Amino acid sequence: MKSVEELAFEEAFAELEETVHKLEAGGLTLEESLALYERGQALVKHCNAKLDQAELQVRELTPEGTDVPFDQD
Repeated sequence: MKSVEELAFEEAFAELEETVHKLEAGGLTLEESLALYERGQALVKHCNAKLDQAELQVRELTPEGTDVPFDQD
């Protein structure tokens, strides 16, 4: 299994979806559930960082004064 940092966004997101399905299905031991939850949290953090990087790149490539397709909160 690759470390979270080695995963591309798409790989991390797919693994995160799988992790959620496994946790929702139940039938895991407490230790298995905790390990999946911890990995899931790392995957969420990784995916958010990748999305933030992509948004920054889009903003840098977009001319000043042009609407950027992201929320401006």
